[in-house]
Amino acid sequence: MAAKKTSKANVSKDELMHFYREMLLIRRFEEKAGQLYGMGLIGGFCHLYIGQEAVVVGLEAAAEDGDKRVTSYRDHGHMLACGMEANGVMAELTGRSGGYSKGKGGSMHMFSKEKHFYGGHGIVGAQVPIGAGLAFADKYLGNSRVTFTYFGDGAANQGQVYETFNMAALWDLPVIFVIENNQYAMGTSQQRSTSSAEIYERGRAFGIPGEAVDGMDVLAVKAAGETAVAHCRSGKGPYILEIKTYRYRGHSMSDPAKYRTREEVQKVREEKDAIEHIRDLLLTGKHCTEDDLKTIDKEIKAVVNKSAEFAKESPEPALEELWTDIYARAEA
Repeated sequence: MAAKKTSKANVSKDELMHFYREMLLIRRFEEKAGQLYGMGLIGGFCHLYIGQEAVVVGLEAAAEDGDKRVTSYRDHGHMLACGMEANGVMAELTGRSGGYSKGKGGSMHMFSKEKHFYGGHGIVGAQVPIGAGLAFADKYLGNSRVTFTYFGDGAANQGQVYETFNMAALWDLPVIFVIENNQYAMGTSQQRSTSSAEIYERGRAFGIPGEAVDGMDVLAVKAAGETAVAHCRSGKGPYILEIKTYRYRGHSMSDPAKYRTREEVQKVREEKDAIEHIRDLLLTGKHCTEDDLKTIDKEIKAVVNKSAEFAKESPEPALEELWTDIYARAEA
């Protein structure tokens, strides 16, 4: 089954501009993060989201205040899309005290209680049962919130994913399982590592409905997200979205990505780039001019450059921070 497309009708100029800004912010931020990593200012692991921007921007457009999200290590884009500040994200990447986890979490372990962002998790698939737990809390509280639980096509082969599917279906949990299928599980093509043609169809064994979506089309992602959200809020239990996207960079900054050709990557960039798609809609619809878009790009680059300067100027964590945020006091 091919990923579903959506109509471009009835999309306002403001919506298109919002999508363009959000996706461009993520891309420019990730490009800057890549530069800082190359300069030695970011240590450890660093997984960039370049190419996949439409996934999280489209789904955040379908979310409401109070909805939760949890994801894996390719998480910078998710943070920015849910409203976390670029300054705090970049400072965390560089291990500075001005970061969202006080410089102690780095690229893979940032959190924001205020924005209902529950990580950033480095162990493949570990965030999936956590996402179901967040949804269980909301069902228990009866607050009609949903949880977006993101994981990749590689993580979709983990056993804990299917244990979670079973519990989520059994208890009708309001969780949306989002499979960000970027075609490569680290360095192995999804077609070589997955026996089923469509990963989302695995939910049928548990009675979980789902669909495949064109993840290079932010409007298609938003429409699918609205369907999934409506399903969960109505008390019908979990929903699966397999969003077919593509990452332009390697699995992480240390990955030269020699398992695919430059021609393959360039073809996707030229024919399916999500940002260029919205750019074309804005220009052909005469919603703005080339100069308007250049101004937006300049504004976003200024925000990103400011975040890099903020990160460089923010101090490293004090030694005493080694002993904080380890234990939590239980309430009586």
